[in-house]
Amino acid sequence: MKFKRISFLLLVAFLFSFLFSSFSFFKKVEILAQSDETTNLLQEKQRLEEELKKLEEEIKRYESDISKTEKQKRDLKNAISLLKQKIESLDLQIKANNLKVKNLSFQIDDTQKSINKTSQAIEEKRKKLAEILRTIYETDKKSPLEILLSEDSLSSFFDDLLYLENLNNKNKEILETIKDLKVSLEKQEEILSQQKKGVENLLKIQILQQEESKRMQEEKRELLKMTDAQYQKLLSEKTSLEEKAAQIRKRIFELIGVPKVPTFGEAYQLAKEIEKITGVRPAFLLAVLHQESNIGKNVGQCFLKNPSTGEGMEKNSGIPISNVMNPTRDVPYFLQITKSLGRDPYSTPVSCPIPSVGGWGGAMGPAQFIPSTWVNYAPRVSQILGRPANPWEIKDSFLAAALYLADYGAAQKTPQAEWQAAMIYFSGSTDPAYSFYGNQVMAQARRYEEDIKILEGQSLTSQKTAGVFE
Repeated sequence: MKFKRISFLLLVAFLFSFLFSSFSFFKKVEILAQSDETTNLLQEKQRLEEELKKLEEEIKRYESDISKTEKQKRDLKNAISLLKQKIESLDLQIKANNLKVKNLSFQIDDTQKSINKTSQAIEEKRKKLAEILRTIYETDKKSPLEILLSEDSLSSFFDDLLYLENLNNKNKEILETIKDLKVSLEKQEEILSQQKKGVENLLKIQILQQEESKRMQEEKRELLKMTDAQYQKLLSEKTSLEEKAAQIRKRIFELIGVPKVPTFGEAYQLAKEIEKITGVRPAFLLAVLHQESNIGKNVGQCFLKNPSTGEGMEKNSGIPISNVMNPTRDVPYFLQITKSLGRDPYSTPVSCPIPSVGGWGGAMGPAQFIPSTWVNYAPRVSQILGRPANPWEIKDSFLAAALYLADYGAAQKTPQAEWQAAMIYFSGSTDPAYSFYGNQVMAQARRYEEDIKILEGQSLTSQKTAGVFE
């Protein structure tokens, strides 16, 4: 009998040892697998960063070549060569932007894993805390006399009291740990939010790069159809200023979120009046609004449908879309804005979110203000116009955009001040990662400035600036 008991105990010990060693083995395998995954991710990130560095160096070389070509004789051959260099440089910028998106996506994955680990640690601590609280609760139901009578000795009674005191100390320790973990979790979630916003901004840059690529490809096709004589004629002043001005004035100035799109002439007259109020240069204001409309028309228009979740649907197709508007930051203001204007909030168009990013849509009208930003400028717009500010009205949106840009230095009218204001308008910062936006605004402003010189230099005076705000 004694032998059987010893054999049984040995068997139990063996099984326990085997199970423990198996657990340790699989745990080591899991740790090694995680280590390999981390190493692979780091290697991939390093590869992306090296590739990005090479692309940026190549882009700089192209910029140097472009600068040299621009100083050469203005003939058809050089014009085509210059355009080709710009297209190739833009292609490299698009590749670089794609690498930035990939790199940021890796960072998002890392941050998400950290959030998951922290959340798991908080949950484990909560369970331990619940166990301790249950034990304390059960003990507290008994009086000290009951505990004393239930124990075999006075020593056991004091052991119980000491154990209870230790539980209370452990309880405090776990609570402090949970607090620290929650602070860490909030920081990680803020980092994740910033990283997702970064991807969203890079994808918007991608939209603008694609639009610019289309424009330059079309320009290249037109140049390739010309002879050198035709090109020189184009450069000359053969076409009268009146004819050129008429063409520019009638050109459609594309805007997002308005029922009637203005002509360039109408948009310019409005921008001139707004310059008197804000000090913001018309060509610069129009360039910013042009960029915003390019983004807006590409991400599409949506309707909010569920104010609690921010879900909605695509305006034309009716396809359900999540993240149409931030339910805590923007929806309350959006409902307030639409109510004050007598608009139906569920059939008023706002921008759709960029798919697969996890950010929010909800930008309103031509200036693409989100509701929580619009409410900061609406009182100033209302005071100037003498009526409630409406983000879907062209006058209101132009004025609000100009006030915003002026607040960030655009009224100084220097290239650096305007570039910085445009960057802040786009992303709230002057992060070099988004410099394409600022550069494109300034390039577009230069093109508009040439158009404006023609409009101002011609003799026709049929378009008057008075009464724009009447």
